[in-house]
Amino acid sequence: MRKGAISRDGVIKAIAEYDELGRDRFLSEYGYKPATGYLLVHEDRTYDSKAIAGVAHKFDQERALRWDEFSGGPTEATRWLVRLDFVVRSTRAPDWTRDEIILACDLAMANGWKRLEYYDPRVIELSALLQTMPIHPEEVRTELFRNPNGVARKTADITSRHPDYRGKPTNGNALDVEVLNDFLARSAEMAEVAQRIRDGLTTGEFQALPPDAEEEDDYSAPEGRLLIRRHRSRERDKRLRKRKIDAVLRQGHGLACEACGFDFEATYGARGAGYIECHHVVPLHEAGEGRTKLSDLALICANCHRMIHRRAPWPTPDELRKLIDQTTPQGGARIPSRQIPESIRTNPPSKERPTR
Repeated sequence: MRKGAISRDGVIKAIAEYDELGRDRFLSEYGYKPATGYLLVHEDRTYDSKAIAGVAHKFDQERALRWDEFSGGPTEATRWLVRLDFVVRSTRAPDWTRDEIILACDLAMANGWKRLEYYDPRVIELSALLQTMPIHPEEVRTELFRNPNGVARKTADITSRHPDYRGKPTNGNALDVEVLNDFLARSAEMAEVAQRIRDGLTTGEFQALPPDAEEEDDYSAPEGRLLIRRHRSRERDKRLRKRKIDAVLRQGHGLACEACGFDFEATYGARGAGYIECHHVVPLHEAGEGRTKLSDLALICANCHRMIHRRAPWPTPDELRKLIDQTTPQGGARIPSRQIPESIRTNPPSKERPTR
């Protein structure tokens, strides 16, 4: 008998027997343990892939395979099933994102940088919150996704890298250390970031990206992906942008970039008239649910906008202008910053956050 020589019909029959007996009895009858790595997906139901592949042998070749006769991983059972056009998905949770680690790190800090147990109510609460985070696709959200055990383990990965920890570090990753260092350097600010993320998740403010949407990888911030999405959404608000442009024009100023002085109309003529991008100056950890004020916005060109968002910490338009002044050779083609209206260049964003 050639191991692995199963047919699609044999797999369908094994699935039918699984459904008839129920999972526990099916696994017990054939001596299999519950799947820990891969699940077979068929007609919106999941099955233990190794057990199904092994039992399919019974219908194709005299007897079912024992659990110790083959591997349930990607080299055997999974490969056999995929070869027959079945869908098999990993039960392993996806890598933790910065947003998730921020919340876990905030919990670890609140616990005095000590590991938490899976039965701690705060761990259970965070587990439930992480399961609502619209970052990972639905197909990876298995029954094991960000469960309390996994959350407790992540707090151990973080706390074991704390400078005061004296034991052997767990097998965390570089991102755990990065976020931990952010908390150690700016604890109050990062705690506020964590609260902003929690608030957005609790209210359902953060929406999942459409399947065909792409993240802007060249935009970065220690505060994580969700707050950047919200930040960019506000910057793209056409009504806010129009109000800011109208306010500047009413003051008798042209639409020059507040960082480099570039004027689209001066360069492109009628095609560039009225065009400029809008940047939300208020830091992500401060930008809550309050109404955005015009003084929170800056008008800048596309190049300067990209440079501001390219690497954290983000410079203000004024800080970027000083960098340009330091690096632009005398006689360069850049429009001098003195042409930027003084009332625009020196008007910092208000930190008052009026409510809606």
